[in-house]
Amino acid sequence: MALNIVWISFFVIAFIVALIKLFFFGDTEIFMKIINGMFDSAKNGAEISLGLVGMMTFWLGIMKVGEKAGMITLFAKAVNPFFSKLFPGIPKNHPANGSIIMNFSANMLGLDNAATPVGLKAMQELQELNPEKETATNAQIMFLVLNTAGIALIPTSVIALRMANGAANPADIFIPALIGTFISFISGMVAVAFFQKINLFKLPILIFLGSFVVLMAALYFGLNGLPPEKIEIVTGLIGGVLIFSIIILFIVYGAFKKLNVYDAFIDGAKDGFKTSIMIIPFLIAILVAISAFRTTGCMDYLVNAIGACFAYFGLDTRFVPALPVGLMKTLSGGGARGLMVDVMQAYGADSFQGRLASVIQGSSETTFYVLAVYFGSVGIKNTRHALICGLIADLVGLIAAIILAYIFLVKFFNIYLDDKNNCFNRARW
Repeated sequence: MALNIVWISFFVIAFIVALIKLFFFGDTEIFMKIINGMFDSAKNGAEISLGLVGMMTFWLGIMKVGEKAGMITLFAKAVNPFFSKLFPGIPKNHPANGSIIMNFSANMLGLDNAATPVGLKAMQELQELNPEKETATNAQIMFLVLNTAGIALIPTSVIALRMANGAANPADIFIPALIGTFISFISGMVAVAFFQKINLFKLPILIFLGSFVVLMAALYFGLNGLPPEKIEIVTGLIGGVLIFSIIILFIVYGAFKKLNVYDAFIDGAKDGFKTSIMIIPFLIAILVAISAFRTTGCMDYLVNAIGACFAYFGLDTRFVPALPVGLMKTLSGGGARGLMVDVMQAYGADSFQGRLASVIQGSSETTFYVLAVYFGSVGIKNTRHALICGLIADLVGLIAAIILAYIFLVKFFNIYLDDKNNCFNRARW
């Protein structure tokens, strides 16, 4: 299994690098740093999982109300023309279709706390259709890859962090980040379709993708020119109205159908705690491995090697300081946010590097985290081609984010690239 190989590699590579640092460079503290980092990551993994208990309990309760009332079936019917093409293994009007579309909707608005419980619910519903309980189905793989490469229409957390770090216009990364996440989504879809031999040139899929293009254009023209404080208010309003409207809709529709809404909620809420506890070992496993890899400096070595390759061919390398954000985002969302803030503090929030780090953060997702949590919640051990397709989407999204940053930030916004920030002093764009 690919995830097994990657997990082992993190530890083995970290151990070899640590030995080299100890014997050749006299770093006698390296192993203690690794152990402390691993213990901290294990603690963080447990805290993250337990922190989901309240949200999981609430959302799974609400989802049970919608399921028993028949509202999720209505959602499934609405999206069936599109999802039947991407998820041929899901029966028509199955509740999983409704859960999947709700998960995508929450992700698009940057509502991570709402998206995770609904996504885990979708995985549980897909698992009911799985004849081999430890092996991922085609539908589960497609869902997970599209989730990791999911479209984020409004990178609210990135905009907030840019504002906190003194950016003059925190929302100026909105357009390149939006386009970047859309490209990542399409690349993930194409990658899975290739492995599963799905024909994407069908009218429902083309209409769905075309609708996203129209929606992005409407969002751009609607928010373009607004001050960052106004954008924050508008985006927060959109997310709040959408989520609370769904909650009210489920409750009211359940009452209209003569359902005992409270009992249905309690019935679904009971699964929240069990699901949160179930993902703890899977989450800790991946976070500890990532910590060991990062603490030994392996991530820095990888980034510097990439920068040296670009410098050798005389290409611009000003993107290199922001590159760790993209590489770390695949492994850890929290780690990537920390690196993004580091870049903004080192180069300035309004520098090319600071803006690029923000674009990367807003147009990518935590593939290893999502795979570990979602597959772990249903006991999937053989993930088949899920990891490779997720990484393809990540790579394409990262490359697209860098190119879009040069196009929008340099060409359109006329951001000056100071040559002293060219980390190899050889490049010329």
